[in-house]
Amino acid sequence: MEKLNLLLLLNGPHDKLDCILEVHSGAGGTEACDWAMMLYRMYLRWCEKKNYKVELLDYQDGDEAGIKSASLRIKGTNAYGYLKNEKGVHRLVRLSPFDSNNRRHTSFASIEVTPEIEQDNTIEIDEKDLKIDVYRSSGCGGQGVNTTDSAVRITHLPTKIVVTCQNERSQIQNKEQAMQVLRNKLLLKKLEEQNQELNAIKGNQMNIEFGSQIRSYVMHPYSMVKDHRTSEETSNVTKVLDGDIDLFIESKLKRGL
Repeated sequence: MEKLNLLLLLNGPHDKLDCILEVHSGAGGTEACDWAMMLYRMYLRWCEKKNYKVELLDYQDGDEAGIKSASLRIKGTNAYGYLKNEKGVHRLVRLSPFDSNNRRHTSFASIEVTPEIEQDNTIEIDEKDLKIDVYRSSGCGGQGVNTTDSAVRITHLPTKIVVTCQNERSQIQNKEQAMQVLRNKLLLKKLEEQNQELNAIKGNQMNIEFGSQIRSYVMHPYSMVKDHRTSEETSNVTKVLDGDIDLFIESKLKRGL
């Protein structure tokens, strides 16, 4: 009955769709890149537990450790419905392994989640609005290095939305993948603007800002993960970072958007 009640909450227009999940490190250099890597691993482990298929679209290594950013396509029933509320800024507090004095550091990383919407004719993209850059894909070294400029970065100039893809071997395939992600982001932006207009009419000024901190992961001086939207919390930080985030996902779904 509990599982059925949860499924009934996944009734949004895009909840049943696949999604694109992006991890971006915040300010803080190596510490932030390492935190982004920890979040990246957390969502991969969560997908394993859900038996979701994961496809890596883009991956940018940090200068010393961790990652600057990563983009994943997550395929499975209700993937977007479960992950849509993970969007926002995640904060980590811990004793830094990169600090020789073993001081406590606070790091930030952001999560973006976009539904994989089927091609919509209402989203028209003018080629003049696009800035397309090609560059060499990052590799693991040796024979794994891509020696051609096959990676693609597309900037939509009117909205400043940037998408990248370097997963495919062909520049054409990477461009197609990046354009698909861009269409999804533009359609989601259009839907969000419509919702904001409705909220303004209702007198409800609840804008979702990029800088809104949704969850804190504290490893020192005590252990606690707390979601600031629902006040849901647990002291088992290790279990959460190992992909056990259903507690927070379900709590947010039950409380609504």
